[in-house]
Amino acid sequence: MGVVTRGTLRVYLGAAPGVGKTYAALDEAHRRRDRGTDVVVGFVETHGRPKTAALLEGLEVVPRKEISYRDAVFTEMDVDAVLARRPAVALVDELAHTNVPGSRNAKRWQDVHELLDAGIDVISNVNIQHMDSLNDVVETITGVAQRETVPDDVVRDADQVELVDMAPEALRRRMAHGNVYAPEKIDAALSNYFRVGNLTALREIALLWVADKVDEQLDRYRAEHGIAGTWETRERVVVALTGGPEGDTLIRRAVRIADRSKGSDLLAIHVARSDGLTGANPQALARQRALVESLGGTYHQVIGEDVPTALLDFARAENATQLVLGASRRGSLAQMFSPGIGVTTTKLSGSIDVHMVTHEEVGSGWRLPRLTHGLTPRRRLIATALAVGLLPLLTVVLAISRESLNLTTDALAYLLAVVIVALVGGFWPALFAAVASSLLLNYYFTAPVHRWTIAERNNTFALAAFVLVGIMVSRVVDLAARRYALAARASAEAATLSVLAGSVLRGEDALPALLERVRETFGMTAATLLERSEQHSGAGRDSGSAREWRVVHSIGTDPCTRPEAGDVDVPVGDNLALVLRGRPLPAADRRILAAFAAQAALALEQRRLTEAAAEAGPLAEADRVRTALLTAVSHDLRTPLASAKAAISGLRGRDIRWTEAEQAELLATADESMDKLTRLVDNLLDMSRLQAGALSVFPRPVGVDDVIPHALDELGPPARSVEIQVPDDLPDIHADPALLERVLVNLVSNAQRHSPEGTHPVITASALADRVEIRVIDRGPGIPAENRDRVFQPFQRLGDRDNATGVGLGLALSRGLTEAMGGSLTTDDTPGGGLTMVLSLPAAWSVQQPVPATVAAG
Repeated sequence: MGVVTRGTLRVYLGAAPGVGKTYAALDEAHRRRDRGTDVVVGFVETHGRPKTAALLEGLEVVPRKEISYRDAVFTEMDVDAVLARRPAVALVDELAHTNVPGSRNAKRWQDVHELLDAGIDVISNVNIQHMDSLNDVVETITGVAQRETVPDDVVRDADQVELVDMAPEALRRRMAHGNVYAPEKIDAALSNYFRVGNLTALREIALLWVADKVDEQLDRYRAEHGIAGTWETRERVVVALTGGPEGDTLIRRAVRIADRSKGSDLLAIHVARSDGLTGANPQALARQRALVESLGGTYHQVIGEDVPTALLDFARAENATQLVLGASRRGSLAQMFSPGIGVTTTKLSGSIDVHMVTHEEVGSGWRLPRLTHGLTPRRRLIATALAVGLLPLLTVVLAISRESLNLTTDALAYLLAVVIVALVGGFWPALFAAVASSLLLNYYFTAPVHRWTIAERNNTFALAAFVLVGIMVSRVVDLAARRYALAARASAEAATLSVLAGSVLRGEDALPALLERVRETFGMTAATLLERSEQHSGAGRDSGSAREWRVVHSIGTDPCTRPEAGDVDVPVGDNLALVLRGRPLPAADRRILAAFAAQAALALEQRRLTEAAAEAGPLAEADRVRTALLTAVSHDLRTPLASAKAAISGLRGRDIRWTEAEQAELLATADESMDKLTRLVDNLLDMSRLQAGALSVFPRPVGVDDVIPHALDELGPPARSVEIQVPDDLPDIHADPALLERVLVNLVSNAQRHSPEGTHPVITASALADRVEIRVIDRGPGIPAENRDRVFQPFQRLGDRDNATGVGLGLALSRGLTEAMGGSLTTDDTPGGGLTMVLSLPAAWSVQQPVPATVAAG
């Protein structure tokens, strides 16, 4: 049996529903069928669009598989039937679709992978908002969370990705003409998700995503065909940074060059060298990196001994078109002996344009760093012992072989010994060995023998050169060792700080993480942060009792309670000290330890500020709510109580004889007042339960058309004028019927209060993906966009027409109850003027396990 070749995947990508992805896929299926290819339709959803449905004619459609779920029957693609049919090409719509529970796979893209593994080519489609990496971005733009997503790799690994593009205005016209959604859904879609701004942003995201995909394909093609030259498909500007003070000037100049062309990229590069130049200032590089990233560029670092070659290799690898360099900081004398990096890079740049940018540091020259000792005392001691033992032994051996060796051989033997000593111990042992070797060579082997004189002048020069060679070799060894020590220490410090920063960025508590890193880094048994008590803060560090110091936090065993109890004590200001126990540390380690100590003080301050803010936040919020509640309730509780008491007192009075009609009116007034009081108390209790996390929620599948009538009945006769537009085929929603009824009562009551005379609120409902939206529409004055979030804050009225319409709990409670049921409550403009409250709840079929829940405290 032969190996099955994996099928190819072609994906049509769109910015939004309705741009024509399914239409394009069906059109491609017809073209392939006309060429004689075996094509079947595995699954296509026409959404009732006549032109799309017409394209299904003439194509073989594999029957769908019926799946029962929660007393309903759903249809999904029959993967087994498609595999059994084994066509050459299968058309599978909606790649990001979530299959009904009980299906073969959880997601449709997994079904597609099975078809591809079986050697079947697949044509599919997806919208940009369903890409997993862009899900949060789309939600920020549109305000709608997409629950159906597909991993980016599924689409990126497709053999072909084709963008189906349409201008936002054209898509809205298609929508208005009824070519996308059913008529009852058009108004909701146009005023919510399909706004021009939303569609424009989604279109740009789709275009950029496809452009990145094309870039990847181009880079792959150039790599496979060994194309090293630059293809100017897009302007890419590379700016070279040395860490010097001219970096800011170069970055801003490069940004201006990149801004001349739309869609250009800015890349900053630093070539790290091991030549010891002080120009590579780490702090300056970090600041310049932040500047590059803030201006929309990216920062890169490469290692290379030949800077021009490294720069150009990077630029060509990135397909860069322009390279920005700073004019040389070297002096005139240095430029006479070497052309410099800028001139060399320009000479080798080929098709890449090189910009030499002048700056204030031109000609200021380089400085060499101050060197410190790199060899350990142990190595120098071993080298000295080696010189003391090796030179006499060598003298004896050479003296025995005097007859067969000449003076040149003797000198070379001593020189070899000096070089060995220099390699082991550096300058001072080598200098000792060189002087001792020259004296031994003079006394035992240079004529006249056994005298400290030299008969021939050339022997004098040979001995002097001998000493100089030994000194220079030892100097090189010593310098290399010093540089190695500096590099190793810098690398260790950088790694330590990187690990510390990583632990903090991963969300660890900064202070414990920092102390643990200090203890691990320096091999200590304990690390403790001590704080001096306030009453003793003016005393000296070593004066007073142990009670002056308090342990803020400690890591390890046997923590120190006083600074002098530890092996290392690093003060931080007057009242803090970082104390380590384990072993004394050399002075060279105290520099980075001081940085750790300063960071520990900042971490402690940040922790206390966070704790203070956490404590003050609830108190401030509770105080605000309490003040607002007392202000509002003082009027709203008193009004219905006063009305009810006046009515009842009038009925009980004996000095006035009331008619039956008057008695009925007084009783009705008392009853209405008590109803208002009951609703107010119910709202207050529900809001307190929400805030305390004690409100029980019992969601279950429920029909919208079953809940709305009950809500209107509770509002009484005034609600009879409300217009209801709910389609018959609307799916059930997943909600608590009682809580949903409370929400609708509040929303409709609010809409009635703000509707002008002669207009009535309208309730509409529509299904979008796996959500159902209930919209309560009024034609009132509306709310400015900047104030829309405030209407959901409790105990405010935001300019209501009167001050007797409630404490401002209705909308706040409605949002809380809606979110408790897994939905959302937002505001929108009513076309033509007014406010629309949009209540969005999950469709019952999209929720797998509805269980009773209790709202957690926020």
